[in-house]
Amino acid sequence: EGIVRNKAVHIALGVRADGAKEILGLWLEQNEGAKFWLRVMNELRNRGVEDLLLAVIDGLKGFPDAIRAVFPEAVVQTCIVHLLRHSLDFVSYKDRKAVAAALKDIYRAVDAAAGEAALTAFEDSAWGRRYPAIAQSWRWAWSEVVPFYAFPAEVRRILYTTNAIEALNAKLRRAVRARGHFPTDEAALKLLFLVLNRAEKEWKMAPREWAMAKAQFAVIFGERFTKAMAA
Repeated sequence: EGIVRNKAVHIALGVRADGAKEILGLWLEQNEGAKFWLRVMNELRNRGVEDLLLAVIDGLKGFPDAIRAVFPEAVVQTCIVHLLRHSLDFVSYKDRKAVAAALKDIYRAVDAAAGEAALTAFEDSAWGRRYPAIAQSWRWAWSEVVPFYAFPAEVRRILYTTNAIEALNAKLRRAVRARGHFPTDEAALKLLFLVLNRAEKEWKMAPREWAMAKAQFAVIFGERFTKAMAA
């Protein structure tokens, strides 16, 4: 009808028990929300994802509840990098470096209790009083921050960020910019599918921390993880 619309494309990136990455799905949707995320989770279940041990997400509203509704035993971990970026959105440019350094004590703490103590200390500090919305946002997301502390530093590097999917999104954005516009949703999805298919072929090795991560996951998830390893 001669109208150009912007639409969002959502990708689910899975990591199997052996550390191999796999693209689980591709969705083009104009409106995000709890109902959309619930549909995505149900589609993943119907496509053969029998169990979801750990989900690393970037704080999208309604997403944790949708995950737990379909995979009730899943552990939901918020992306620490996204939480930091969101925190710095409240901060003036000249203060960002100092505030980012002050927040390190929270996510580098040895365990959840120490992390919460560091959050309280930040809240009571000069930076916390100047930017009270930062501590509020961390406390709001705290139940999705806590799982991160169960792992050693080497494994946390895998869990504290959604960098893997960020890199994938960068490839998709380059492909979309090269074409500019698409006549239909189907045309856009075909291009993105080809980019994703090429990207999957480049994934040949698990992260170097995966050997240690497997041992940790086996302890935390027990039979669920050993079953996934045997699949």
